[in-house]
Amino acid sequence: MKKYLFIILFFLIFFNFSCSEGGNEKYLPNSNGRLNTISIVMPNKSWGDTLGQMTRNLLTKPYEGLPLDEDRFTLNYIPSKVFSGFIRSSRNIILFKSDSISNFQINKNKYAKEQVVIEITASSDNKKGYLLELNIKEIISSIDQNETHEKFRRIKKSPNIDKSIKTRFGASLLFPTAYKLVKDTFNFTWFQKEIQQGHLNFIVYQISSSEFKGNIKNRLIQIRDSIGQIYLPGRLLNSHMITEKAYRPYFYKTQILNRKTYLTKGMWEVKNDFMAGPFVN
Repeated sequence: MKKYLFIILFFLIFFNFSCSEGGNEKYLPNSNGRLNTISIVMPNKSWGDTLGQMTRNLLTKPYEGLPLDEDRFTLNYIPSKVFSGFIRSSRNIILFKSDSISNFQINKNKYAKEQVVIEITASSDNKKGYLLELNIKEIISSIDQNETHEKFRRIKKSPNIDKSIKTRFGASLLFPTAYKLVKDTFNFTWFQKEIQQGHLNFIVYQISSSEFKGNIKNRLIQIRDSIGQIYLPGRLLNSHMITEKAYRPYFYKTQILNRKTYLTKGMWEVKNDFMAGPFVN
């Protein structure tokens, strides 16, 4: 009897200990919000004054390479006095706080999962604005990374299982099921997604590294235009996709998967026709 009593008591003690351990874990709800949206938390007076204007100017600069200006981020203003409860679950938050000690801090998963909360603390709006401007590159980089992660999370819910790219190029690419295969031919694969006012496209092709000689910027444009002439005809006779002549593309050197990468953003047009749009290459 004593043996069984000891076992029961041991089980109860162990169970209570486990419950108390688990109780220390902080429950976090899932973050929410539209893509590329930032919740800005500050007092009403600050939002309508210099600090609010500076915040809007720094965070709503337009995307590069678009024919019409389009803000990089959508800002959702939240007065400090109502920042509580469900509102704190926004995926990206910039929180302005008042204190005699100035501080800049980037927190992850503070109020919700998959969340970035940027805290800017100072004794005055001028000092808060200084900290915002001083750290704006790090702020944008953190939010961009968080949004990229969120985009991948959404795509993974319903990924396209088409094997054309893997078969032809030996590489895997994660993209939504909404994109349908349009053309799959020698060294060229084209997918398209229908939207309300037109369509979105991405194409994959392979170029030998020996093709990149001389002026890289000019060579990239020449390669794009040659691909357009062969594979992307327009509606009319002798029409095809080219890089828009009047709009010089933006050019960057970067890395993807630790490989040297050339990134271009600009406008395409259809030669001998009236069609145009933005591209990222």
